[in-house]
Amino acid sequence: MKAFVFPGQGSQYCGMGKDIFDNFPVARSMMEKANELLGFSITDIMFSGNEEELRQTKHTQPAIFLHSMALTALLGRTDITMTAGHSLGEYTALCFAGAIGFDDALRIVAKRGELMQNAGKQNPGTMAAIIGMPDSSLEGLLAEAGEDGIIQAANFNSPGQIVLSGEIAAVKKAVALAPSKGARMAKELVVSGAFHSPLMKPAEQELSAALEKIDIRPAEIPVCMNAIARPVTTAVEIRKNLILQLTSSVLWAQSIQAMVESGITEFVEIGPQKVLQGLIKRINTSVNTKGFDSAKDIQSLI
Repeated sequence: MKAFVFPGQGSQYCGMGKDIFDNFPVARSMMEKANELLGFSITDIMFSGNEEELRQTKHTQPAIFLHSMALTALLGRTDITMTAGHSLGEYTALCFAGAIGFDDALRIVAKRGELMQNAGKQNPGTMAAIIGMPDSSLEGLLAEAGEDGIIQAANFNSPGQIVLSGEIAAVKKAVALAPSKGARMAKELVVSGAFHSPLMKPAEQELSAALEKIDIRPAEIPVCMNAIARPVTTAVEIRKNLILQLTSSVLWAQSIQAMVESGITEFVEIGPQKVLQGLIKRINTSVNTKGFDSAKDIQSLI
């Protein structure tokens, strides 16, 4: 069985989606509609904006969502039995699964990006990637670093790859301590806030209010959701988990494993770059992976 998976923040690149826009009228129409819905030209930022502009969370999130959704418009959804997305990508997965309409999904993604960026200013924080550390060392590392402030595991990306998030002093302490806990590499990330941590709490109430205003329907295919690592179809659970996701850990490795256990044998990444394909192969070496990012990828399928 086959699943579509959708990337999150960090996969963006300058020029993303332009070849799709230029070569496929269906994609062009969707992207032009997105500009109208947002009230500014997200495609200008995607196609010709500079890296600093594209990296702003309020721009990054709608850009990645739009790139992925334009690709799904070209690929269709035949034989896809489950879907999932990494953080932001969860909204793309829900839109693909028919739980949220395109217009609402684009607007809520843009709102989420704006709220997260503002929360990062209100509660300054940072994130760090910890590579190669045994899982058994995580609790001790968080306990020691937590003496200097709020910190938690934000992303369980794959075995041996965890992203930490929290207050600056605590994250820096974790980076310094990680080698003594067995980590092969520990590196602070260039981000605008401590995503998937309690420091995102200021965004939670407004996001919840925004989600209440949009129509969320039962998903037509199961969506394996980040905060609980299990497939969901009901509108009530979808809404609850989208709010929970903002301050909770992204259980990506656990989600992929749950999907494999449910019978998924092929994962297709839809959107910019190949980050998820690499993670999935490290989570489970027996599954097949491929991806669609560009017009060339679509044309090779045709």
